[in-house]
Amino acid sequence: MDLDGVLSDGSLLYAPNGDLFKSFSVYDGYGIERGRQHGLKFGILTGKENEVNRIRARRLKVDELHESCGDKLGKFEEIKLKYKLENHNFCFIGDDIFDLPLLLKVAFSCAPVNAVEDVKDKVHYVTKIPGGKGAVREVIDFILKKKGFI
Repeated sequence: MDLDGVLSDGSLLYAPNGDLFKSFSVYDGYGIERGRQHGLKFGILTGKENEVNRIRARRLKVDELHESCGDKLGKFEEIKLKYKLENHNFCFIGDDIFDLPLLLKVAFSCAPVNAVEDVKDKVHYVTKIPGGKGAVREVIDFILKKKGFI
């Protein structure tokens, strides 16, 4: 999954000293925990690099965190090789045009309802819930229901 605009609402809040704050949804966190309990693996591919991303990834216990990821498709290919998987084993949720190359490659592509129109027009599933407010949880629940886990 992408991070800004997907796991967060995309807002960047700065303190006067330059510290960065982002808002994340507990719904997404619980969804990821439930997904892991049913054997799903999770990764974050994000264009930005900062400590907030690393803290959230650690707390979510994601399997893969790749920051400053300008070539998400290339990183995806590396992840596929690492886990010996194919395109049909992957879902990706992204919100902006730089996510499109990867969204067009995976078996199940998703975008939050607040994604840019060019992305929403090309994915398999658009969430009802915005990014940063539980969109990732919505996708996980959808997958778990389709697999008969919930």
